Formats: sequence, C-alpha cells, structure tokens
Amino acid sequence: MKRWILTLVAAVMTAGMTVPVLAAELGDDGLHKTEWFRDTFKDLQEDYEEAKAEGKQLLIIVEQRGCIYCQDMHEDAFTHPRVLAHLTDTYYPVQLDLHGANEMTDTDGESLEEREAARKWGVMFTPTMIFLPPEIDFSKPAIRQAVAVMPGAFKSGTTGDMMTWVAEERYLDQSEEDFQRYHARMIRERNDGDTH
Repeated sequence: MKRWILTLVAAVMTAGMTVPVLAAELGDDGLHKTEWFRDTFKDLQEDYEEAKAEGKQLLIIVEQRGCIYCQDMHEDAFTHPRVLAHLTDTYYPVQLDLHGANEMTDTDGESLEEREAARKWGVMFTPTMIFLPPEIDFSKPAIRQAVAVMPGAFKSGTTGDMMTWVAEERYLDQSEEDFQRYHARMIRERNDGDTH
C-alpha cells in the first residue's frame, strides 16, 4: 500500500500537479495527534520535571474538537522543518483539550479538569500555545509564569520565529527588540535571502 501511494505521488508530481495536503490524524477525542506530542498524565509539575531532565522547555498546546485552525497548524506550520525541529528538540509539547473533562494538575499543584484549566488561564482561542520558562515556580499557575502565549493559528514563519525567540530567551530583555520587532527583522532577513 505504501509503495502504491508513493507511486501515485510521484506520478502526480511528474505531471506537474500539486499534491493535496493529507489531513492530520485525529484521535478518539477529536484532537489532532502527532508523534511529537508527549503522552502524559497531564500533571504539569511532572511534565516540567521530565522536560527539564531532557533539557527542554514545557510547551502547552490547547486545542479543541473540530478546530479548523488547529488542523491548519498541524498541516502547515507544524510540518515545516524549522518548526518541527523545535517541537522535537527544543520543547516538550503537551496537548490539552479546551473542553476536556480529563483531570490534570496545573503548575501550582491544583487538580482540575482540562476545561477548568482553560477557563482559569483565560484561554478562549484554539490553538493556543503557552510557553513556559526554563525554571518554573510551583506556587503559580502556568499562565501566570508563561514567557509567551500565542493564541490562534499562524503560518510557519511566525510560529518558528516565536519558538526561536522563546528558546533564545529574548523575552528577558525586550527594551530594544520585542517579539514584533524580532519577527519583522526575521521576515526582512528571510526576504533578503530569497533569490526569486
């Protein structure tokens, strides 16, 4: 079967046609599933410790069933090589369901359902990416110590720039270059390197 699909893709590409993007795989909960999401008990204190042991930063991605913007992120931004490298090498991504009833533990130790955590954190859009710092304070909820929050779907350039900006801890000194200025500079640099 795999050989047949590869043959079909090769034939379509040879004919000069574009290949449609395959839909992201959905789990029984209706959320998009990937190899890079960490399958955890959603205890953010434990997830943080695991991330730290691997030399990574905890990244919470809130999604919901039927979210076309989540699908767009999974099929576009999350498949871009630079973004995918961050998702596998830099970050420890944990998926939460905006309307989920599964029990989880916030970074402050409070046990609650995923949907209660989303309300507690003020998350209203999906996808929402919550970037946590390298050192977490277990007395504060995740949202109160997030170094960046990215609500909504963005293309790979913006998503990759945000992931790099956080990974390089540029949020620590934004007096000369906040994220918007950094992102604009990265766009200019990418455009300057474009040979079209």
